[in-house]
Amino acid sequence: MVLKLFGMPMATCARRVATILVEKKVPFEFVLVDFSKAEHKSPAYLASQPFGQVPYIDDEGFILYESRAICRYIEDKYPNQGTPLVPTDSQGKALFEQAASIEYSNFDPFCSKAVAEMVFKPMGGQASNKAVFDELIETLSARLDVYESILGNQRYLAGNEVTLAD
Repeated sequence: MVLKLFGMPMATCARRVATILVEKKVPFEFVLVDFSKAEHKSPAYLASQPFGQVPYIDDEGFILYESRAICRYIEDKYPNQGTPLVPTDSQGKALFEQAASIEYSNFDPFCSKAVAEMVFKPMGGQASNKAVFDELIETLSARLDVYESILGNQRYLAGNEVTLAD
């Protein structure tokens, strides 16, 4: 049985998981969740992803949602397949955890909200708020200046090897 990834191709979190599956060379089937038909709010879908969000995976009956948890699961299940994405030494792992926290706290909230404001709100028939978007982008820009500083000294957020944090 092939792992199934349920999501929307344009959804950032589904792309995050698909990227890791490709990097780890894990065969998978992408199962389209049609938001225009509210499939993500159907009782069948909510039985696997109770928040009605994408993505989730079905790995031979093991259901897991939340993209970062899925990515770590894939890395743990396939450590010797494809690109290693989490260091195994103590210092490397600590730097990875630091980088993952930076992404989760200093990048994702502002980026996700900005995209929601200008892309997903209009798709759902809501008006976007340009002032909110501009404030999010201003904050994100300042955070990205720090990213540039970090990346001026190393290739990736956790050092010189790519990790899940990237």
